[in-house]
Amino acid sequence: MDEAVERRRFLGLTAAVAALGLTATVSGCGSLGGDSGDVTLKLVAAEYDLTGGDSSKKYWTDLAAAFEAKHPGIKVQVQVESWDDVDRKVAEMVKAGDAPDIAQIGAYADYAAADQLYAADELLSIPVQANFLAPLATAGEHKRTQYGLPFVASTRSLFYNKDLFEKAGAEPPTTWDELAGAAGKLKKQGVRTPFALPLGPEEAQAEAMMWLLAGEGGWTDATDHYAVDSEANVRTFDWLRKNLVGKDLTGPVAPGKLNRKAAFAAFAAGEVGMLNGHPSLLKEAAKKGVEVGQVPLPGIDGPPRAAMGVADWIMGFKQNGHRKEIGDFLNFAFSDENVLKFAGDNDLLPVTVSASTRMETDPEHANLQVFLKVLPDAQLPPVGKTSWAQVSENIKQNIGKAVTPNGRPAEVLGSIGRAATAAEAAE
Repeated sequence: MDEAVERRRFLGLTAAVAALGLTATVSGCGSLGGDSGDVTLKLVAAEYDLTGGDSSKKYWTDLAAAFEAKHPGIKVQVQVESWDDVDRKVAEMVKAGDAPDIAQIGAYADYAAADQLYAADELLSIPVQANFLAPLATAGEHKRTQYGLPFVASTRSLFYNKDLFEKAGAEPPTTWDELAGAAGKLKKQGVRTPFALPLGPEEAQAEAMMWLLAGEGGWTDATDHYAVDSEANVRTFDWLRKNLVGKDLTGPVAPGKLNRKAAFAAFAAGEVGMLNGHPSLLKEAAKKGVEVGQVPLPGIDGPPRAAMGVADWIMGFKQNGHRKEIGDFLNFAFSDENVLKFAGDNDLLPVTVSASTRMETDPEHANLQVFLKVLPDAQLPPVGKTSWAQVSENIKQNIGKAVTPNGRPAEVLGSIGRAATAAEAAE
């Protein structure tokens, strides 16, 4: 999305408040608790269509109809909102005492901490729950209990412009030194932005995490406590400041002012040699005639031990007491057919072992192979912490300062780290 996933988009919470209400209701749905004794589930989900269409709304409406045909007595009302609005609207519904039964949104931890969600083992059959890819299931845990059910996922790889690389005589890099060398060759060839490093407020926490993992660090340590200013993390940002930013190999603006959306647009326009990308950029680049090469993100001396993963979540709310019916719907939704349909249509990755295995062997999704390969061992941001939203926002606003010409990574990371530790202690 996030990625979808990137899906990120996670916090588009600034749009004007819109009236709540159903935008799409499956034919034949009665009122909640109607005279027939039927149960009606209210489902709120996000729209993933990048073209401005309503493909996600169609997916959920069709899925609801198929489910209803197999489960007489259960109706599903479908409401699909843009990523700019969906998290806020669900929060408003919950606060107003009108929680949906099922929500497919960007975060779950605050609701889990408030005891508003069913745990995964209260909803799903054992085979369905056991089928989630391990790092995604773990990321869905709050205090060691899974509440967030991964819906779709994405990872990142290094994208490079094949034409620009060929003209510059550069090779796809496997290490940081090779990456800096390739960027230098691109600069000599006149490429406007050899490497796009978006550390602006849109999604800096994700871009930074990719580099931290590649440098054998991360936002948290082995005990799942924040370790923002670890020695490995400081070393990573020192390298970025000196070897990419300091040698004028990034752009088109300072990393702290560059957002992912602008970086992706510049890459699709043929102005960027390399960047860290996710699947949705492939189609956009292809439309503009840019031939994209993909390799795993380089680490210090080779591929990193873990790549960054991103997931979007689906969850069941307790308020209306429809545990069994919610479980029936989610077990149905997580069939291979349904998981593959949504992930494939949106160039995202399936969240289950069986669906991932099927996608790996499908030539139709060959462009997703490099992303699929690293997903089983991917590391996700600490989304199970209720403090993560606050910490993530601090990172977005300030991490770019670590790579300015006079930046001091140890000081910038230390400041973010102290605030993170305090936020964690307050959880």
